[in-house]
Amino acid sequence: MAEEVIVPPVPLPLVLDSMLLEWLREDVGRGDQTTQALSTASRCRQKGAARWVAKQKGVVAGLPIAARLFHLLDSQVVFTAEVAEGQACEVGQVIATLHGPFNALLVGERVALNIAMRLSGIATMTRQYSAQIADLPTRLVDTRKTIPGMRILEKYASRVGGAMNHRLGLDDAVMLKDNHIAAAGGIGPAIALVRQNCPYPLTIEVEVESLVMVEAALEHHADIIMLDNMSLDLMRTAVQMIRQKNAQTKIEASGNVTIETIRAIAETGVDYISSSAPITRSPWLDLSMKMDSVPQSP
Repeated sequence: MAEEVIVPPVPLPLVLDSMLLEWLREDVGRGDQTTQALSTASRCRQKGAARWVAKQKGVVAGLPIAARLFHLLDSQVVFTAEVAEGQACEVGQVIATLHGPFNALLVGERVALNIAMRLSGIATMTRQYSAQIADLPTRLVDTRKTIPGMRILEKYASRVGGAMNHRLGLDDAVMLKDNHIAAAGGIGPAIALVRQNCPYPLTIEVEVESLVMVEAALEHHADIIMLDNMSLDLMRTAVQMIRQKNAQTKIEASGNVTIETIRAIAETGVDYISSSAPITRSPWLDLSMKMDSVPQSP
């Protein structure tokens, strides 16, 4: 039986449209000189058809976003996904078909493909990572290591691939990392200051690197404890300490997470594993658009 793919909601048009329009403006500039020149021929002002073809195996992501981009460019374009979002594709498979004005298909081609190739690459690598721990209760989560301006879409692709989103921004939750702890003078003072100054009900996560720091985080009732760059043996000991002290405290592991190590990390008993790799190290999935037909002049 095929694995069920749970597809997250696409970002709302209120958020998405301004991004897409800005990217179109960047590419079009003062006008698409090539397409405008071709538009002097009447046959190029008519409607045509095109298809998107996968040139690599992978997981498809970003088709609804590409559809929205073409709609913004010209509402006459009909973009039809031929595979479900989050579905695996094979080399040579048609993943989408397009019908609409020849000009709009050509003007939107590059930006739409770039988005889908980037997001599909993230979804593909995320699926590979999450598959390694699919039978375990540990969940893979992403990080804030994203391209500025692309975060909401890159994290969308991460969810398509099977990961959970960590915080989307600094306002989502409190995370006390090594530099915050150093600036505050320790875990205790850092947590105390957060509780005095941050709004309810933000959770407090503390990054720790030693068992002494684990003890301090437990003593001051951190909601989530992140075990950062620990060896597997140290991680197992830390998990046992946390479970014995407070079974409600969530445990996250981070650092040195690879496709080869993720399962062993999960088997230590942590609740979450955070990794930037599926976003920061994923290659684009190669897709191309092929024009099927351009009406002939009468």
